[in-house]
Formats: sequence, C-alpha cells, structure tokens
Amino acid sequence: MPSTPAIEFRDLSKRFGDITALQDLSLTIEQGEVYGFLGPNGAGKSTAINILLGFLPPTEGQATVLGYDTQSESTTLRNHLGVLPDNYQIYTQLTGREHLELAADSKGVDPDLDRLLERVGIREAADRKAGGYSKGMTQRLVFGMALVGDPDLLILDEPSSGLDPNGAKEMREIILDENDRGTTVFFSSHILSQVEAVCDRVGILGDGKLTAEDTIQGLRNQVETESTLTVTVDSITDESVTAVRSLTGVSDVHADRNQLTVHLDEGSKTAVIQALESTGVDVRDFTTEEESLEDLFSLYTESEVQST
Repeated sequence: MPSTPAIEFRDLSKRFGDITALQDLSLTIEQGEVYGFLGPNGAGKSTAINILLGFLPPTEGQATVLGYDTQSESTTLRNHLGVLPDNYQIYTQLTGREHLELAADSKGVDPDLDRLLERVGIREAADRKAGGYSKGMTQRLVFGMALVGDPDLLILDEPSSGLDPNGAKEMREIILDENDRGTTVFFSSHILSQVEAVCDRVGILGDGKLTAEDTIQGLRNQVETESTLTVTVDSITDESVTAVRSLTGVSDVHADRNQLTVHLDEGSKTAVIQALESTGVDVRDFTTEEESLEDLFSLYTESEVQST
C-alpha cells in the first residue's frame, strides 16, 4: 500500500477580497522527500505555508499534512511538525534553554536539551537571555526548537536567514541528517544555492499557481538551457576545433591556448571528447558548468514556460 503523502494540496485557492493569493494549487509531497518551494515575492508561498500550519483557511480546496486535515486536525498535526517560520518571535527575557523547554513541554517530550543546543551551535549561549542573541544565533535557536521531538515533517521558511556561510553549511548538514532519519522537509528559500544543495524536487510558484515542478535536472531538461564544457588539451588544431563545431548541439566553440570552451544546447559531452581525440588531440582534463538554479528560476518566473 502506498504511504500517506507528507503534504497534499488539492485544488487549493485562497482569496483576500479581490486578491487571489493561490489559485487551484495541487501538489503532492511524499514522505521522505526534501522539497524546495520557490517563488518570487508575492507568489503565494507564505499563504500556502500558513494554510499548511492551520493559520489560514483555504477559500476552496483542501490541504492535508501526514493525512491530517490542516483545518480540523491542526492541534493533533502540530505534534508531528517542526517549524522554522520566516517571521518568528522569541521571548527576549527567556534563555535559549528555556525556549527549548517550552517547545518540549508543548509536545510532551523530554529531549536531551544539551545535545540539541550543541547540535545547532548555541550550547555556550544556552543560559543567556535570547534578547541578547544575534540574528544568526536566534535563527539557530528557532531551528533547535523546530527539531524538538524528532518531527516527522520539518517546514522551514528561509532557514539560513542571518547565518554566515559556515552556519548555512551546518544547517544544510542537519537537514540532510534529519532526512536520513526519515524526516520529510518542506524547504522555502530565496537562496537558491541552498535549495539546490539539499532538495530532491522543487516546485516553482508564480502568481498563486504552480508553474513548474520537477527535479532540478528535470527543470533543466524542460527548457532550453545551456551547459559549458571546458577541455584542457596538449594542443589545439584547426582540425580539432572544426570537429567539435560540427557536432549536433554545439552552439559555440572558443579556443585559447590549450583550452577549448564548448557551449552545448544539447548533446553529449562525451561526443566532444571523442571528437577531439579522433583528431589526435590528447585530452588532459575537463570541467562542466551547468546552468544555475538562479538561471532556471528566472526562466520559469519571467517567461511563459509551463510544466506539463
């Protein structure tokens, strides 16, 4: 029997007066996935997350999380969730440890708080009042609260906000560790490199509609993206350049000393290597640069590209 989806939106719409924030949104996230939820400001991401958490009712349609209706069963549902919201509020007069104690009491669990504080990198500041924490430390604290009780689903809205590169890397590692444990992760962020590093699939929201949904490689395959192959050789000849230019899918070739830069719209990178070697060139090294997720995001939010 198939497992219950971690998150399911069915024909979900949300209107605020004359403004439509979400329109006929349908998506299914399976248990165990790390799912990236992307979209420009005003696309409807926050509205969708607030409906997931039971804070907003949909105008039409239904949202379920782990099989629970987000409206009628929200209290039960929250025992299975860990949430790091974008606009969180802390209690400035409570210590970091006291924040985690509150989270533990609300779920009726008794975690090893010292281990959890160490895990999110604020063990040494645990007994200081959180009102004196920096932005990054506060982000770590709220992430620690989300991890209390080993949740089945983590909902993370801009989780690396305020963190330096090392802090963002540590958070990514924790997210992947939690996923290895079986936790589903719903990950919304505008830092697309973070999304690309951890997500199995991504959904791109635009004007309240799901404009694309796939793996990152799948998104690349749906649009006309380009990759760049840089090949280091012993020497470059006119014959070798001509051989590469004649290949299907090669849009441009640039030769500079002992390096050949090849832009491919499609086609096999292996074919480029083979073409060079067929002309007697010794290939010593090569690197590939794919179109970034930022480029793909722009294509899907600024054009008429639609998923099929």
